[in-house]
Amino acid sequence: MTHDEGPYDTGVGDPDRNRYEAVSSRDARFDGEFFFAVSTTGIYCRPSCPAVTPKRRNVRFFPTAAAAQGHGFRACRRCRPDAVPGSAEWNVRADVVGRAVRLIGDGVVDREGVPGLAGRLGYSTRQVQRQLTAELGAGPVALARAQRAHTARVLLQTTGLPVTEIAFAAGFASVRQFNDTIRQIYARTPSALREEAGTKATRARAAFAAGIPLRLAHRGPYDTGAVFDLLAEEAVDRVEEMTGTPGARTYRRTLRLPYGTGIVAVDEARPRRGGWLEARIHLTDLRDLTTAVQRLRRLFDLDADPYAVDERLAADPRLAPLVAARPGLRSPGAADPDEYAVRALVGRRAAGELVEAYGKRLDVPCGALTHLFPEPATLAAHPDPALAALATALADTTLRLDAGADRDEAVRVLRTLPGLDAPTIALVRARSLGEPDVDFGGGGGADELWRPWRSYAHRHLLTAAPARCHGEGA
Repeated sequence: MTHDEGPYDTGVGDPDRNRYEAVSSRDARFDGEFFFAVSTTGIYCRPSCPAVTPKRRNVRFFPTAAAAQGHGFRACRRCRPDAVPGSAEWNVRADVVGRAVRLIGDGVVDREGVPGLAGRLGYSTRQVQRQLTAELGAGPVALARAQRAHTARVLLQTTGLPVTEIAFAAGFASVRQFNDTIRQIYARTPSALREEAGTKATRARAAFAAGIPLRLAHRGPYDTGAVFDLLAEEAVDRVEEMTGTPGARTYRRTLRLPYGTGIVAVDEARPRRGGWLEARIHLTDLRDLTTAVQRLRRLFDLDADPYAVDERLAADPRLAPLVAARPGLRSPGAADPDEYAVRALVGRRAAGELVEAYGKRLDVPCGALTHLFPEPATLAAHPDPALAALATALADTTLRLDAGADRDEAVRVLRTLPGLDAPTIALVRARSLGEPDVDFGGGGGADELWRPWRSYAHRHLLTAAPARCHGEGA
């Protein structure tokens, strides 16, 4: 695709002047923060698209890829705008829109429909539709559809799975719906997308057994070493393992998913600006693909905005040298938020004992990965009263830590449970709930300067001084 050429004076009255300047300079920092579409070509792009900058009068801006698609624009073949990480804002926000976006990413609309999404949020379907449309330019169905289309494109271009398998793995209700959506968004048939990438369909069983290779995109620099160090320190036998040498490690773990189980593997990579992590996912049910990917994205904090985080923290003289030494340091989340809460309470060694005594053995173990971490309901009768209380609250959903959880309500419940001290609750907030601004203390008066990124400041301090705080690396 080639955008139409020509400079254009944006003018003093142009509310999108800064966005157009970002497009003109091909500024990758804004990829995923917004999208622009060109009326003369019918195509939408990411801000860093390498094509010739279009005239301002022909450009429209959208907050999401779904909004651009909803207005009839097709995805650019050169910059693949649907492949970039989403806006970091939706991962940070604790309001209903942020919670809704995270739940949609976790596949709730595909599994439970819009009524299920609204029920989890505690709002009516009309309220959810209105709020999402007002802020994102698209409702929950359109947002889920855009996500399904992206998943389908990735599978078509990276695997040999038959088209029928891909359609249902991506979350489509029918092959016809899948075909129509792909044609509308990419202006090609599923077969044409596959031919462009040079992949060929193979037998479903062979492709399924090989696993699904994925590139998990991230924004800006990413300090992989620190994340893999932390995961290695925390790894619980039978559920997780870290293999290889620093700089070339692979993290593997088991996952309990809505339709079945999974084993995921993520490779360490050299830090790079605006790249990805290589992953491979083995699933017992392909319908769990979207959920598994989102769990990995939260675990590795792939939707963060390192530019905003580093700029803020570098303003503190105490943290400035740490930020300079580790640009793009992440604040990891959790692949299973309920599991992490239990692990934060009991520590690594006791967590391993729980897996051995209560964990469910995989039907087909894979090397050292043999079990799933025990479900909260299984631990609700544990003789340790603190563990039993936490597990019961998780099992009966008195305490919710999932992607769409109300963070304030979750913290309120956590504070009522026995055995959970302030440092442990802080860990659960930062890891299970993915809060970016948790106060761990130790700021020496600088804590307010670090807001809204205190969780990241904490990670910098811990990484610089490897001794872990309560619950981490135990």
